[in-house]
Amino acid sequence: MRREPTPPERKLWARLRADQLGGAKFRRQVVIGPYICDFACRTPMKLVVEIDGETHGVQEAYDAERSAFLEKRGYRVLRFSNRDIMQDIESVLATIAAELSLSLL
Repeated sequence: MRREPTPPERKLWARLRADQLGGAKFRRQVVIGPYICDFACRTPMKLVVEIDGETHGVQEAYDAERSAFLEKRGYRVLRFSNRDIMQDIESVLATIAAELSLSLL
């Protein structure tokens, strides 16, 4: 997964990279503790964006543990499904932008 992004990861990355979303600097495949996060904007926002694929339904406990770990370290975690990204990317970006603006308050 780290080397070959999924189609939803490619689509979202095309819109997050190069500070396109309000000047926020996102990185992809960011290692935080024992986890590899899909996308993260580390400072000052401390926002993680995760894309939940087809296996999400069977790994909800793992995802909850992962989110709890990140939140204890000051990160906010947003989760979107593959379907959200592929069918309504503008809403996904609006949600991310709104979360970023909250961190500036």
